[in-house]
Amino acid sequence: MHFLRSLIALDSPLRIFYHYIRGVIALRFYGNPARDMVVIGITGSKGKTTVTNLVARGLEHAGKKVFMFSTANYSINGQWSENNMKMTSPSPFVLQRLLKEAKEAGCEYAVIETSSHSIFYNRNYGIDYDVAVLTNISQDHLDLHKTMDNYAATKLRFFKNLVEYRRKPGVKKVAIVNIDSDYANMFLSETTPDVMYTYGMSTNAQIRPQNIRYLKEGTEFEIKMPSNIIALKTKLRGSFNVSNILAAASVLVSQKIDIPTIVDAIESVEVIPGRLEEIENSRGLTIFVDYAHTEDSLRNVLETIQQMEGIGRIITVFGATGDRDTIKRPKMWRVADTLSDVVILTEDDNYTENSLKIIKEVSMGIKRKEGEGFWIVPSRMDAIRTALIMAEKEDVVIIAGKWAETSQVTNAGSIAWDDRVMTRKILREIDENEIVMG
Repeated sequence: MHFLRSLIALDSPLRIFYHYIRGVIALRFYGNPARDMVVIGITGSKGKTTVTNLVARGLEHAGKKVFMFSTANYSINGQWSENNMKMTSPSPFVLQRLLKEAKEAGCEYAVIETSSHSIFYNRNYGIDYDVAVLTNISQDHLDLHKTMDNYAATKLRFFKNLVEYRRKPGVKKVAIVNIDSDYANMFLSETTPDVMYTYGMSTNAQIRPQNIRYLKEGTEFEIKMPSNIIALKTKLRGSFNVSNILAAASVLVSQKIDIPTIVDAIESVEVIPGRLEEIENSRGLTIFVDYAHTEDSLRNVLETIQQMEGIGRIITVFGATGDRDTIKRPKMWRVADTLSDVVILTEDDNYTENSLKIIKEVSMGIKRKEGEGFWIVPSRMDAIRTALIMAEKEDVVIIAGKWAETSQVTNAGSIAWDDRVMTRKILREIDENEIVMG
């Protein structure tokens, strides 16, 4: 089946029609369960999962019954599960089935991470969105979209369709745009919702931050709104999470959630699965597992770590995914090279590609010599082990690319894998002297 799929181009009309028909059938089969829910869609190159989780938590804090689906996890009326499907947007049959379960559980809100693939292939066909959020647009998925303009146009289609979706009594159509995005003006000028909010770091944003302090244990800042200022202390780190929190706050304000509830909800979130998820240890290290798998997301993570007080070296373990956008591979290396003291290049999900071929493409243009702050360790387990053995007190180890995924796709098929589990296992081996330290 995979061989047959590989013969059909990603943007082939045949493939697009196939997905469209599946979306139509799934909607009809499950009876359009989201038709009476307020549906919030979050799209963008990065930040979608964090914003989706924060919005769901905020609505739950306000006493709402919520369905949420993200790359990392999903929930139905407070029952949370990890998303092990390895897809941001699942099959329409899976999504519609979960929405039906949510409807039967009495959910009044659906918060859905909405990828460009789901828009392009109509995986969310028939779901009447009421709120659309754009987090940002940076290079990703060009194997499908070919150009950045095509990629942005796909997301714009989602916003343009917002006013075409069926209206629900008393529910306004709301668009929320990150004004810092390169394509923000296009979204602001070419969409006509009932209500438009802008957020971002720019002073032109309606909702923006001020008095930011980046701490090792989290972030402190204020959210300046047109008629209010909110003081926050969050355990989420970095400027990109400040932006994510602004997006979530914008959504919650649009749904008339009161300010104290928004503050309580955001401050209660300790971690988003796979987003700078810290692994406790006894060696005085700071160890993070993160989903960063693009040039921009890796840069955001590493710049966030650089902002932290009292840290030693930054040791980065990462690879690139097979059968995906190959243009970004050397760009990821340049980011890791510039912002890390030590880089360990390894495998990610290989799919049908050879892992050494991927590694070679990632390291194109490399100036470091292997052994001088740079190592190639093809086995992901050995790469993590190498990083943890060489790390010294106050060093930061960042293991990027696979976050909370519970499998790794090799040439031979899928195997059980979890960066968090493997990291803890190796730390135990070190603590129990099963690995001899140099």
